[in-house]
Amino acid sequence: MILTSSLIILSLLIAIFTTATLNSYALTNQPTGNQAINGVVMKGAFVNMKQHDNGSPQAPSNYIEDSFKKISGAGLDHARFLFYWEAYERDPKAFMKEIESVANAADKYGVKVIYDNHQWHTSSWLEDKGTGFPWSMFQGSSKYSRGGGGNTADKAAQVFWADWWNRSVKDNQGNDGWTLMSEFLKKIVLTVDNHPSTLGYEILSEPHADKIDQWSKIGQFNSFITEKLRNITSKAIVYSMNIPVDLNSPINISPENLAKMAPSNKENIAFKISVYGVPNRDAYQKQRFDLFLKTRDLTGVPLYIGEWNNVVRTRDGGIFKINPGQSEFTKSNAAQILGAFKKAGVWGTAFWKWDYRDADTTSFNLASDSSGKLVPTKYFGILKDTVETIYGSSSLPENSNTSIRSFTNAPEASGLNASSMSTDNYTAGMSTSNVKSNSEATTTSNMVTNTGNTLASNNTQSSSGHQANNLQTTNTNTKSPGSYDTLNDLVHDLKNHVIINEEFPLSAFWDSGAYKGADKQTQDCIHLAAEIGKSLTYREIVHCVEDANYFANKISLKNDNNNVANTGN
Repeated sequence: MILTSSLIILSLLIAIFTTATLNSYALTNQPTGNQAINGVVMKGAFVNMKQHDNGSPQAPSNYIEDSFKKISGAGLDHARFLFYWEAYERDPKAFMKEIESVANAADKYGVKVIYDNHQWHTSSWLEDKGTGFPWSMFQGSSKYSRGGGGNTADKAAQVFWADWWNRSVKDNQGNDGWTLMSEFLKKIVLTVDNHPSTLGYEILSEPHADKIDQWSKIGQFNSFITEKLRNITSKAIVYSMNIPVDLNSPINISPENLAKMAPSNKENIAFKISVYGVPNRDAYQKQRFDLFLKTRDLTGVPLYIGEWNNVVRTRDGGIFKINPGQSEFTKSNAAQILGAFKKAGVWGTAFWKWDYRDADTTSFNLASDSSGKLVPTKYFGILKDTVETIYGSSSLPENSNTSIRSFTNAPEASGLNASSMSTDNYTAGMSTSNVKSNSEATTTSNMVTNTGNTLASNNTQSSSGHQANNLQTTNTNTKSPGSYDTLNDLVHDLKNHVIINEEFPLSAFWDSGAYKGADKQTQDCIHLAAEIGKSLTYREIVHCVEDANYFANKISLKNDNNNVANTGN
């Protein structure tokens, strides 16, 4: 009877995770824990230069390393690092040297990096203040007049972007623009992908959409680039919302149309959006934010708030523009914004921005150049304190090689599709290889019985784990999982950088003194963690040490959310 009950319960557990993974797409490389990743948007020096610009201010001494040191010291875990394609065409050697310096500094200080292929006003070819596409994309056609305007309302920009989505933009040698961009991005990937700090890559930030037929064309572009990058990386790939996001636009901005932008391969993918204000500050902001949440429900792709701040726009000559004087960033609105993100269960957030250059909007400066020395502003302190207040401080060591499996809290947002939201967030961070394993799972020899709040397991060896997604990582561990005599020693070494948070099979930990000396509840918890992902991480063992019911409670929460969703439907 006990054996039969055990098999039934285990089958139900497997079914829960199989259903979850079939209805959502996992994000890998996410730091382990029950919180979103939180960081900053960071601008570089050479990688941000316009193609023919010789007047950019010189960066402070040791800008890259000092930046990552300060970001890490504030308890933030990642940076969305901006670069511009035209800066590479301007000086490829200096560009790649800076990209390498970012990866090395991020490794050193334990900060993850999303490398963002950015554009603003399309390119400096179309207007002096713009940056993005290289001039070679314009010089091959007389249609793209120099200085014609690169903003969304400018005719010259609309002509270029229409051609870009039709895949008719070519360089002055007749080479296809999509292929050229993919080859450019491959150079970035091949340079940094083997660094443990590399979290992923953003395809193209905030592309322009001007016509209703461009939604699916953007999806074709995102699918093309994703396919090319997937040949050389298994790390996260991020695609971006379009601009402008005008709810009254004739191109019909709806969840259904936004969903068309998603690449066809959604494994380990995030959807980046920008939120400049409290999401429920007014009816328009709430409707806008809900639009993206509903898009997440349709696609199953987690949301990444790749840019956020508090911005107030006022009408100026018929156009709404940023009002710097009214766009103050305070502890109050910071808590409101981050609180809304946490409630919605987003995958991550990056604050705009970390840059040594001055900005018209004061809060856009998290750092400043003071006589060649990088100095954080008061806004960086507000951001640090608010992230810690809303999400709590991370207990992961700075140089942790993050596990790809994590379990985030179910969102509390009301009026949304609770089933799909809880599924997205519960599986966010699980490996795509684990997704396949779970969907093909069969009953194993491990048998779990439910005794009160404790999940008990017999001592049958779990199936061997694997390095999820074949991620290339640098292992600096000095001890093997089986070498620990006590769990306290393992926890100590993880938090003091002696070991990194890596993935390994349960069998590697099975005969250790630490496992054998653990109480039954902790052993059961470790078994359940291994069964969920077919392998373990050190951090998951720490979860079990701190709370033996950690994973059982997650399953219970998942069941409750599914029951609520089913009742609501």
